Amino acid sequence: MAPVRLEDWNRLNRTFQVITGYYSQDDTELSGELPEKVRHAFVARRFLQAWGVAPALGRDFSPQEERFGGPPAVLISDRLWRRFGGDPRTVGRALRIGSWSLTIVGVMPPSFLFPDRDVDLWSPSPGDAPFAQSRELTWYEAVGRMKPGVTVEQARANLAAVQAALGHEFPKTDGPLTARIEPLREATVGGVRRSLWLLFGAVTLLLLIACTNIAALLLSRAAGRQREIAVRFSLGASRASIAALLLTEALLLATAGAGIGLALAGGAARAFRSLGRELPRADEIALDWRVAAYALACALIATLLCGVLPAIRAGRDAGWLAQAGRAQVSHRARAQWTLVGVQIALAVTLLAGAGLLVRSFEALGRVAPGFRTDHVLTFHLSTSWAETNDRADARQRTERVLDALREIPGVEAAATALSLPGVPGQYQVEFATLEGRASTEPKMTAESRVVTPEYVSVMRIPLLAGEICRDDGKTTTAMVNRSFANAYLGGAGLGRHLFEPANAYVPPGEVRGVVGDARETGLDREPVPTVYWCFNALQPGTYFLARTRAQPQAMAETVRRRIHEIEPGRSVYDLKPLADHIADSYAQNRLRTVLLAFFALTAIALACVGLYGTLSYLINLRRREIGLRLAVGAERGRIVRQFVLAGLRAGAAGTAAGLGLTAAFTRILAGMLYGVSPWDAVTMAEVVAGVMAVAAAASLMPAFRAARLEPMEVLREE
Repeated sequence: MAPVRLEDWNRLNRTFQVITGYYSQDDTELSGELPEKVRHAFVARRFLQAWGVAPALGRDFSPQEERFGGPPAVLISDRLWRRFGGDPRTVGRALRIGSWSLTIVGVMPPSFLFPDRDVDLWSPSPGDAPFAQSRELTWYEAVGRMKPGVTVEQARANLAAVQAALGHEFPKTDGPLTARIEPLREATVGGVRRSLWLLFGAVTLLLLIACTNIAALLLSRAAGRQREIAVRFSLGASRASIAALLLTEALLLATAGAGIGLALAGGAARAFRSLGRELPRADEIALDWRVAAYALACALIATLLCGVLPAIRAGRDAGWLAQAGRAQVSHRARAQWTLVGVQIALAVTLLAGAGLLVRSFEALGRVAPGFRTDHVLTFHLSTSWAETNDRADARQRTERVLDALREIPGVEAAATALSLPGVPGQYQVEFATLEGRASTEPKMTAESRVVTPEYVSVMRIPLLAGEICRDDGKTTTAMVNRSFANAYLGGAGLGRHLFEPANAYVPPGEVRGVVGDARETGLDREPVPTVYWCFNALQPGTYFLARTRAQPQAMAETVRRRIHEIEPGRSVYDLKPLADHIADSYAQNRLRTVLLAFFALTAIALACVGLYGTLSYLINLRRREIGLRLAVGAERGRIVRQFVLAGLRAGAAGTAAGLGLTAAFTRILAGMLYGVSPWDAVTMAEVVAGVMAVAAAASLMPAFRAARLEPMEVLREE
């Protein structure tokens, strides 16, 4: 977002009712009454007006408080208020955060979770503060409510015009920048929409499989009741009454199943909240009237899907008493075999999708990231932006912490970085100049990372040429990776100077070395041209990284105690191994894979039950025929082969249809896969082999039971 002074936003009033900026500061330790860390957001006074909400207790900021003309004020979350015991007298009390004393003026409702669910404090950001007036600083974002009838496209066009005017008025700072608008829903859940739709589709397929399974069972049950139904007809029952009877039975079954499902869904929602902690708004996952209505609608649809066909069949066959002749058996079995094929086809689709995701996850685990993720402990140290005004003091504080880390027995090296390697996220910038590079050559775009010199030692990134950069507090030096050197330096880049125009804090830096390519922006992304600026970032949110000899988690408490010895007034938080950070960043992929695999296994189990039930039903209908064949000398092995082959034919037909569905389904998965093709031959072969093995296993038991029939017992029954 372009750095725009607050008065500049007034030009947007014809499009926006309210525009207000917020800035998220990293966790800060509360001293005094509540020694716990919280997340803090700075907002403008009109922030709550944009949301159309009011504090659940107390009031909003006053104009004097926004300008700090009155006592500094803070709004607290409902969660933080309950830590105080939920006492209404909390409003009006002072809250100390480091050297600040803020008056609590209100408590926000539990549903207010912005800019994210971890924020517990909101305080006003003075519009005339130095950091708010500096056009070089771009950390502000804006949130606003559009006027009724205004489209996002109109808002974008309006903001583009404003930014163009600012670029003309301030060409040095605003000229290279662009402004964009994104709906809040997209910013909040846009990144997980595809995953959620994928899981919704998988659940729907599973429901269809269950419905076809039940429909096949109801068909078999209705066929077994044909004599009863024929008697009802002979006594005067109408076709409509018979169909209503069967549909009512199906509705009772579906309603009972929906009720049990809703009861189980409460526990499932809690489990999903636990598994999906990284999903946005995951804590809002719960049963409500919409979920209950959807479940009841599914029960009604399941009734229609499962009950209509048996009802139609019953009415059609009601004019004659069912006999177990071979032609009639074949006629009755056609619908059951079709339903079994549908189940297998849908199960194959889910299995193929789950198999591709599993292979993709395995491929991601085999990636060589270009750095070592083991034995690296990371943490944040609470600080504030106000402390960055004295850059010399901030630099000394960072160096003091790094020196203390290096002195801990078991710590091999320590460094800082503004972002963690291997965790998805990019900060690509355009470099304006490079000594010796002609202005006619293509523009240089690269990932920009701010680190201290020991970063490459902590991460075990190899030095390929030159030397490790230095940070003496006077001059700026940099390293580039192999991709940058190959793309822009042409093998002669050492000693040349780079300039990054988008960051006023980074003066032109001399390239001192070339390091190996590392997947800094995510394990699933190929290395991109990267510049490592070597100096202390001196800002909140900086990560401290320490390479340990022992397991990093075993060193966590030692590190925490040592930092508290030299910085007793600060909080050490988010203290965990780098490997855990990387694993957490792919938690959504892991959850998606686990759930789809669970759905796929459930689907193939249901298909197996359906195949088993259909074969068992057919064998029961053909008991007389099988008994006669055995009586005249038929081999029992041949009986087994006959029914196993029938099951395999159904499995093969369903598998072929499922592979056709998979071709369409894998297009949805294409953007979620890494290192595996959407039509991976190995995965498809494993799915086909697995499904055919399951079909054979499901067919064997009924086939063996048919072969063990005693001819005399069957004939005596007749």
